Amino acid sequence: MTFDEDRATARAGHAPQVMAAFRNAALGLLRRLGATNIASACRRCAARPALALAAVGLTDLE
Repeated sequence: MTFDEDRATARAGHAPQVMAAFRNAALGLLRRLGATNIASACRRCAARPALALAAVGLTDLE
């Protein structure tokens, strides 16, 4: 429920599978970074997007 899946409007075609893949990738990345509380890690990344970008290697976008 961290990503508010119940309110998702993607219900046709491959959209649900793609959204699930993105969610799983995000969860895997957070766990790989050592997060034990996913909700807290999501809030931390939302407050500081540079952390999330650095985690995937996107620090220099110039």
